[in-house]
Amino acid sequence: MLDRDQLETFATVAETQNFERAACLLNITRGAVSQRIRALEESLASVLLVREKPIAPTPAGEILLRHVQALRMLEGAALQALMPTGKPHAPVPIAIAVNADSLATWFPQVLRALLLQRRVALEVVTDDQDHTSVRLSRGEVVGCISTDAKAAAGFLAEGLGAMEYRCYATPAFAREFFADGFTVPAVLAAPAVLFNRKDSLHDEFLQRRFGFSIDRYAKHYLPSPLALLEGIGMGVGYGLVPSQQARPLVDDQRLVELAPDEPMNVDLYWHHWEIEPPLSSEITQLVVSEARQQLMPSASAVASALCTA
Repeated sequence: MLDRDQLETFATVAETQNFERAACLLNITRGAVSQRIRALEESLASVLLVREKPIAPTPAGEILLRHVQALRMLEGAALQALMPTGKPHAPVPIAIAVNADSLATWFPQVLRALLLQRRVALEVVTDDQDHTSVRLSRGEVVGCISTDAKAAAGFLAEGLGAMEYRCYATPAFAREFFADGFTVPAVLAAPAVLFNRKDSLHDEFLQRRFGFSIDRYAKHYLPSPLALLEGIGMGVGYGLVPSQQARPLVDDQRLVELAPDEPMNVDLYWHHWEIEPPLSSEITQLVVSEARQQLMPSASAVASALCTA
């Protein structure tokens, strides 16, 4: 049987990435924190933390951190169930990782359904969809939206559907830079609007469009879906935006498509623990159900439908 105080101490250090902060939160000394961690590592015959700055769990520590998170969820759900009906109860803390474009389009419906139940204290961590799965493997979150179709050992990846992106600009910007069409010289002259430096979607779009890589073009970085869309709407540049998000501006003729025949469909997957506590499983079911209602069919789903037709 693992010692619960040792487990909570380890989890607090892993989450705060700092022994001193963990000691303050647990109201114990820095030495007591170190003693508990050492005792836990000795009992498991495994090193659980990489003692560098910032402190991070080892692969064994990541497994144990998921175990502690599961214990917290099970305990919180049990306490909620045991509370008398009508009595206020403490929500269970849960963290999930969601890409910013999902958060700006279809995911608010998930939040509405989840948060109005008042059962969880939710932390939504935002990151690029190509990088969220790292947070899951580290034990920072219990589920994440990712573009990776393959799940790591101990996890499952469920297809959600595809998010459609299209390339937009204002009519004035299109006349200024793309009067002769969406050409390589125009792309090299026109500033593009990207989410951040990890955003590779624009590069992939250009490579698919022209058949070769282009990276020496001017870029604005606006790390918010709303700021990115507003930047394009102000005419500071052109860029890829989820068609669902851009539709009102297109309908009002404030934005036009630069490459109507080149939509970019990005397949999304919900990664989660293979063995989930009930509360985490409910979140998985909610995310998958809402996504499949709002997103386009994924490329694999379309191919499967064509094969069976």
